[in-house]
Amino acid sequence: MGKFKKNSGGGTPAISTASLPDIVFMLLFFFMVTTVMREVTILVDNQKPFATEIKKLEKKNLVTYIYVGKPKKNLQAQVGTEPRIQLNDAFARLGEIQQYVIEERNAINEAERPLMTVSIKADEKVKMGLVSDIKQELRKAEALKINYSTRKGEVFGEL
Repeated sequence: MGKFKKNSGGGTPAISTASLPDIVFMLLFFFMVTTVMREVTILVDNQKPFATEIKKLEKKNLVTYIYVGKPKKNLQAQVGTEPRIQLNDAFARLGEIQQYVIEERNAINEAERPLMTVSIKADEKVKMGLVSDIKQELRKAEALKINYSTRKGEVFGEL
């Protein structure tokens, strides 16, 4: 019979770090793929109104946003306190909406253009007259799929 010898002086072997770079790059790649960068810097206050019946948008890449509200506090000295329209990263006038929608529509794949939705993210304190004027400009641009961004909840307060 053979003799078995006890190895008493070896201790625990060192942990191999050969696969560590692979793990680091795999995590880096994962976070690069899954992270969504903010596309637009919001320049207006945007407290969305409450709604009881809401529906989530299906394809967010086919949604064009129009922000409406009072300028943020740090911009009020430059542009005033009246509600403003924001298209992408800049303030705009009503007359610029039609051209903006046409440009956004042309940037979309031709097969998906009929599915394009314009989402109006209006502050709850914005007068409906301004929102109605925006809708008129959207009609001129033939953007007839309109969505109002809201938050879920019961409507409280005065009507």
